[in-house]
Amino acid sequence: METGRSKKKLRGRGAGENPQNRFESSHYVPDSDEEHNGPSPRTRFLPDVSQSIITRNDSPDVGFERSLNPYRGCEHGCIYCYARPTHEYLGFASGLDFETRIMVKERAPELLRSELNHPRWDPEVLVMSGVTDPYQPVEKKLEITRRCLGVLAEFRNPVAVITKNHLVTRDTDLLAELAGYGAAAVFISITTMDKSLARLMEPRTTHPEYRFDAIQRLSAAGIPVGVMVAPIVPGLTDHEMPAILEKSARAGASFAGYTVLRLPHSVSALFEAWLERHFPGKKVRILSRVRSLRGGKLNESAFGSRMRGEGIYAEQIRDLFRVSRRRVGLDGPGTELSTEAFRTPRGKQLELF
Repeated sequence: METGRSKKKLRGRGAGENPQNRFESSHYVPDSDEEHNGPSPRTRFLPDVSQSIITRNDSPDVGFERSLNPYRGCEHGCIYCYARPTHEYLGFASGLDFETRIMVKERAPELLRSELNHPRWDPEVLVMSGVTDPYQPVEKKLEITRRCLGVLAEFRNPVAVITKNHLVTRDTDLLAELAGYGAAAVFISITTMDKSLARLMEPRTTHPEYRFDAIQRLSAAGIPVGVMVAPIVPGLTDHEMPAILEKSARAGASFAGYTVLRLPHSVSALFEAWLERHFPGKKVRILSRVRSLRGGKLNESAFGSRMRGEGIYAEQIRDLFRVSRRRVGLDGPGTELSTEAFRTPRGKQLELF
């Protein structure tokens, strides 16, 4: 497979290549590409002209049906991200393009208000985000996620936030307001406590220590917060699960979950190339363990097993999670969010006329 790749490690990027878009019959491989071969590939932010903002998910594995994604693509650059292939639907590649061509839904708050105001909207939990992180770096400037949370607080519609970024604490005021109605929860995703590994694997995310700080700050504000040990990378991060759960519990987490590494479509090739660059001596062992979870393959997309894997090794991970979670007191029921406080703010219906 031709990739138009850079042979060297790119500072601040997870991928070092741009695999061919699986929907395209031809692929341009430049002789030289300053943007993708320079010391720090430049990020472009492009307008997304979507006419709706709430999407429906029919997977039984993820625990939610409706989600809200202010951005498409993610500058965090997590090499393992299962969402990378979604960028191919936009005509981009799943490698460096996913990290450097970010689609921005500038009208997301207005679209959200319109959809919540619609008579056919039946209040239910929205997840931010179902695909890419709502608190990736550019959110600090654009505040699209914050403005969406403002709309949700206005309608008192419940929301669950999933993020790796400490920036979520900026919006403690809105999340605490919703939590007062039983309508907000936050999941902080922690893959590793090793800051050096995190910099290689998820280069533009928040330092692991600050994620624990985010748990502490959100919990202190009365916002239900949990930890997602996700994804567990077999042979690389699996041994860290007990320590992550213990430190999260001390920080104030009240629930926990986990997923194991998924490598759909081109993510498998990207991850293999990443291992070759950074951990060549561990590559065979890690990929072997991934295959042991996936029926001898690097990916298995079947519902029911894709998040946790199957086989003896998957059972060992599951048992370790259960024992560790119980030991630190995170084995209680998860937070149930309520739609009872939902309202259509007065005066907003008049805007329809």
